[in-house]
Amino acid sequence: MYVIGERINGMFENVKRAIQRKDAKVIQDLAKQQLTAGATALDVNVGPAAADAEGAMLWLAEAIRGVTDAPLSIDTAKWDVMCAVVSKIPGAKILNSSKADPEIARQYVALAVEYGAALIGLTIDSGGVPGNAEKRVELGAQFITIAMEGGLAMDKLFIDPIILPVNVAPQNPAHCMQAIAQLRLFADPAPHLLIGLSNVSQRCSNRSLINRAYLAMAMAQGMDGAIMDPLDEELMNTAITADLLNGKIIYCDSYLEAARHV
Repeated sequence: MYVIGERINGMFENVKRAIQRKDAKVIQDLAKQQLTAGATALDVNVGPAAADAEGAMLWLAEAIRGVTDAPLSIDTAKWDVMCAVVSKIPGAKILNSSKADPEIARQYVALAVEYGAALIGLTIDSGGVPGNAEKRVELGAQFITIAMEGGLAMDKLFIDPIILPVNVAPQNPAHCMQAIAQLRLFADPAPHLLIGLSNVSQRCSNRSLINRAYLAMAMAQGMDGAIMDPLDEELMNTAITADLLNGKIIYCDSYLEAARHV
């Protein structure tokens, strides 16, 4: 399971304060805690913490690079910011993210290839978030084709079928799982299939339970990545156990501990 830790995000008050005060220790501690808990990569999102998104993103990346060379997911919806920072952030990178509109997708694929980065492609276009599984599959397949034509390897492409809160869009979680199962068949090897897990439970009661249940269900359909909170120990235990039951790891009585030390 490819876990992108979600906690370095200016939406969180402690991160927002750290960005505004240039308190690198807070950011570095969060980076180390998430990686120790099992994260593969770290999402880096300025959010509403600074007017200078480019400067804040570079400061965050510099702080994190002081303690780890783990892949960084550059999380910004602004093309100009992405272009400005991608060449200045050292080490492995994931561009998070591109819509599936062909012109936009081609730009992001070219940028990812130029800098040897991975790319998260969203199954969303100018029409917005699809209301069914079929449109998600259509847009995901379109993104896969554009990536292949642009020279982006499938192991560097993450397709995100866009999970919405279950209290707002009750059928959306099922649509996403259907899309995940089908999109795995469009290329060999398949791209990664990924969601922003915490969105499914936004503004819901029992958030941790909803996140854990949906993670296991989506992994059974072939999802192999998520932007999620690795500091939620039970959530990480669910991911490891789902990998076990899907035949990705071999059972031993201490499989939880063993998986964290691979």
